[in-house]
Formats: sequence, C-alpha cells, structure tokens
Amino acid sequence: MRVSFDLAALKKTTWREYAIRFLFGGAVTVIAGVLAKLYGPAFGGLFLAFPAIFPASATLLEKHQREKNQAAGTSRAIRGRQAAALDARGAAMGSVGLAVFALMVWKLLPSWDGASTVGAALATWFVVSFLLWHMRKRRTFFRTKSF
Repeated sequence: MRVSFDLAALKKTTWREYAIRFLFGGAVTVIAGVLAKLYGPAFGGLFLAFPAIFPASATLLEKHQREKNQAAGTSRAIRGRQAAALDARGAAMGSVGLAVFALMVWKLLPSWDGASTVGAALATWFVVSFLLWHMRKRRTFFRTKSF
C-alpha cells in the first residue's frame, strides 16, 4: 500500500466523522488536563503527546477502505485493516518526534528565548520524524511485514 495525499477525500468525510474526531480529541485533552491537575503538569503533559484524534481516524480509515472495497466489488476487510495499521505506524513515528520536541523544549527553554527554542524543537521534530519514516520506507530498522 502506497501512502498518498488526496484532497478529494475531504469531501468524502461526513460531519458525523468530523464530530467523532473532535470528541476523541477533546476527551484526550480533558483527560490530560485532569491528570495535570491531580498529579502535576509534568505528568499531565505526557498525555498531550498522545495523538488525540488517532483512535477516531484509525477506525474511520478502516471503515472508508472497507466501503471503497465493497463499492469495487471486493469484500475484503483486510485492506482496511492494513490502511489503519499503516496510519498507526505513522502516528507512532510522529509521536516519537513529538516526544523529542517536548524534550528539546524542556531542556532548552530555561536558557534560550521562546522563539529560538520552538524553532530548534520544531526542526528536531521534523528531522526525527522524517528519519523514522525514511528508515521505515527503506526497512533498515523496522522488521515488520510491508503492506
């Protein structure tokens, strides 16, 4: 399965699906806020690195892929699961990059100004995420079956 970018997919998404994503994202943010209130901001902040809309997007992606296969005359649900798994891998790689971003901000902010800190952390996030994606594409580090 090739990863692609399709703006036409935005028209296929229903308002109900957007609402589900919004509710999942809001719920994760509220949980992180409650945990920060109970156990401190350092603990609660860890949960903000969770990709808030991933649970909704993975299930909706699987549903869309299943519907697409049914429209084409194939009823294999496996392709939808593969698409959701691919989305999960991307979210995991992005989360590693986001954790590196948070680490950079945490370490640099006391000694650097805000703009420089965010710029350096953003560049580091991009490099880490890109390298993980590139390693996955080349299969140099990850030893999983390719879809």
